[in-house]
Amino acid sequence: MADKIKNFFKKKKADAKFKLAGPGHKLSESTISSQSSNHAKNVRTVVRSGLSEESKVAAEAALARLQQTRDNPAFNTSLAAIKAQVKRELENEKATSSKSITEPRESIEKVEIECDVPKNFAASGVYFKCPLISNDILPRDEWKRNIKTFLYEQLEDERGLTACLIIQSCNSNREKVETCVETLCKYLENIVTYPEEEKYQKIRMSNRVFCERVQPIEGAMELLLAAGFTQQKLTNADGVEEDFLVFNKDNVPSVESLISLIDALRTAEPIQLELDRNLQVLLPSQSANKMQLPPSFFALTPEELKKEQQLRTEAMEKSQMLRTKAMREKDELREMRKYKFAIIRIRFPDGILLQGTFSVYERYQDIHDFVQENLEHSGLPFILNTPTGHKLIEEEDANKTLIDLRLVPATVLTFAWHNSIIEDINQSPNKDVYLKPEVMVLVQEI
Repeated sequence: MADKIKNFFKKKKADAKFKLAGPGHKLSESTISSQSSNHAKNVRTVVRSGLSEESKVAAEAALARLQQTRDNPAFNTSLAAIKAQVKRELENEKATSSKSITEPRESIEKVEIECDVPKNFAASGVYFKCPLISNDILPRDEWKRNIKTFLYEQLEDERGLTACLIIQSCNSNREKVETCVETLCKYLENIVTYPEEEKYQKIRMSNRVFCERVQPIEGAMELLLAAGFTQQKLTNADGVEEDFLVFNKDNVPSVESLISLIDALRTAEPIQLELDRNLQVLLPSQSANKMQLPPSFFALTPEELKKEQQLRTEAMEKSQMLRTKAMREKDELREMRKYKFAIIRIRFPDGILLQGTFSVYERYQDIHDFVQENLEHSGLPFILNTPTGHKLIEEEDANKTLIDLRLVPATVLTFAWHNSIIEDINQSPNKDVYLKPEVMVLVQEI
């Protein structure tokens, strides 16, 4: 059945004309714009999750220039301009920090919820991919609408399997979905086991079990129609007409075919979304200016967040007691659980920063893989250092979550090559190049 579901998506992705229900962009596009009046107040910034055609051309040019750099390290106008700009910004930052004592710029401040235009946001939002359906990158709510639209468009061809996927993907309460699935399976199993029993071939639509467990779940009625039921008015035992769902074996190839439908009901899973990293490459000044997190990073609503912050501030003012380390750690964990997503920035020795979006429950291994796949010297061992000086090592920290490592809601990690390969790297003609050229072309304009 799993293979059948995979083939279903493979065929539909190739055949279906997927209509977007909301604004978004494809991997071949470079911006997200909003045409809906409902989003008029929330202006979105550019999301560079994939390369545009222009960027691909620029990447090819960067590759050619990098090759020249390898042959003649002194020549590379693109990288030289970036390096010169980074050097100036780092010098200015050092001069500024020497004049005043401030908090180190190793973490990103929280969002001011009232802000409507995300010009200073570290990211314009949280975006997802759904490779089973299309290559689009969209916010979660838009994907929910698009998945629903996509599935209902397939009902005509694949009613049974599509209804199973609608039940799993278009309802949010998992407990109610599981109860509905078990109830539907019981209806069908009774018909298969007792094909001649008339009582199992009728479902009174006013029945309490049906009204509570089946009817409220989206896709359940479509599943029963696919299983051979039709809606009819029948006279009940009291002589009153009411609505029934009546099974007709002529509506299905065979009663035994219901076994496949039961199997599909029990094995189908929700269509999963993949978090898009929303990769960005920033100069030091750009990272300093983009320090706020958008509301979509928070597990709480803006109103809940403000209320909790106010209550905690008042409680802290009233309390003068000394707090133990355990109490501080408990408060720290509670603070981090306000967030669903986190911004991770990796600062390289040349001053360039690589940024990605992660779920707070992802693990260090995911951060390590993200960095590794964007490195020019791919496959070589490296270490990431936290702002407190703790070295994150793949062998030791791979399975620790971002919350475990205290990297929420946002952190700047410092990149360093592992001691075992520093000598080999220093002998490389492009030792000062850290990111791939096709990634470096995403550096925002100087």
